[in-house]
Amino acid sequence: MSFLSLARRGLRPAGSLLAAVALSSCTTDILDITDPDVINVADVATASGVSAMRNGVLRDFTVVYSGTQDGVIGATGNMADEIIATDTFFDRLLVNERNTDPNLGGALNSLYLNLHTARAGATRTIRLWTELKPTSKDTLSELYSIRGFTEDFFGEIYCSGVPFSEENGSTETFGEPQTTAQVFGKASATFDSALTNATGAAFRNLAAVGKGRVLLNLGQFAQAAAAVASVPTNFRYQTFHSNATPAQRNGLWSGLVQASSRYTVATNEGTNGLPYLKTPNDPRVRWSPSTRLGFDGTTPNLPTQLKYPEPASPATLADGIEARLIELEARLQGGTQADRDAVFAGLNTLRATGLATAIAPIAAAPTTQAAAVNLLFEERAYWLWLTGHRLGDMRRLIRQYGRAANTVFPIGPVATRSGSTYGNDVNFVIPFNETANPNFKGCLDRNA
Repeated sequence: MSFLSLARRGLRPAGSLLAAVALSSCTTDILDITDPDVINVADVATASGVSAMRNGVLRDFTVVYSGTQDGVIGATGNMADEIIATDTFFDRLLVNERNTDPNLGGALNSLYLNLHTARAGATRTIRLWTELKPTSKDTLSELYSIRGFTEDFFGEIYCSGVPFSEENGSTETFGEPQTTAQVFGKASATFDSALTNATGAAFRNLAAVGKGRVLLNLGQFAQAAAAVASVPTNFRYQTFHSNATPAQRNGLWSGLVQASSRYTVATNEGTNGLPYLKTPNDPRVRWSPSTRLGFDGTTPNLPTQLKYPEPASPATLADGIEARLIELEARLQGGTQADRDAVFAGLNTLRATGLATAIAPIAAAPTTQAAAVNLLFEERAYWLWLTGHRLGDMRRLIRQYGRAANTVFPIGPVATRSGSTYGNDVNFVIPFNETANPNFKGCLDRNA
């Protein structure tokens, strides 16, 4: 069974019990039943049914983005320099150590599958929404944006070679491996559809920030700045969480706040990691000390992140702060001191206006391009802390700014695990399960 089949809502492979019944029965009547756990698309192909599908897409996206400790935010922070695994399971430990294997399974499989589930669900719902509710443009725009973000995440998180298989009813079409640039190109086209359909400002802003993010990943800096120019700095789109059920809880609370958590927030990780946990707190990176032990029972005094202090804490997917940071990075490409001064001034404007209480300004403008890049990416890391941006930014430092991987990612001994050292991964490997796709032969490139 393919990854695409598993990603269909409500569909699952038949178990051994069903096979045993088929072998032992002298009639087929026992097999002629309706499985109440499987929903056929045709059964919900109504105006009310497609609204329920839309809600399911938002739920699936929330789960994979911020609803589990192994979602986009948690997993990418673990490979980057934001989070450290304090677990006993290798699917988390080896991600943190940058030494992954396609056969690891576990959290690696669930992230990949959940991303495809959200993407496939959005595609299916877009198709029906266009047919059944063609005048409800803003919701259609939102669905396109959700799909666009899942596609962008595949480009930011995984090695080159991700395939996008498609299904329409009972028909499957296995996708061909895509280069990272092709993945971002696919996401860019999806955000174009989101922008075309948006009528309300909030949906237009969501699509614009997504488009700007993808263009930044493609190195199209001027176009990225143009895409976000009209987004107000106070715009914010967040995922919803609740303590009503475990499935609705914020995964960063689960993974970084609960007792015996499987992760902890990092600071100065592996020589190159940024100093996130400052005293007094940087208000963009709020934390407190604790005496909690990690899940491994040996990692002591885990710092507690306060960005998501409750199970119901929302998570920001896109906002106007990111729009301004995209504009400033585009300006930095000019390479002159005037450009560096403008970026310096813009960063201080954000510090003065981006939060309810102003942050102290940066003291002096950088005088070299390398220092200006360092400053911009550090400020991005603090503003966008624990929102799933950092791994993509670290990869961009290699791909677009010519930095060596061993100057960007954590290196050397792993402080929390005696005898372990960081490996060379700069992205996630595509899990073994994708080999069910006959077109897939493994990663095309793992270097950037």
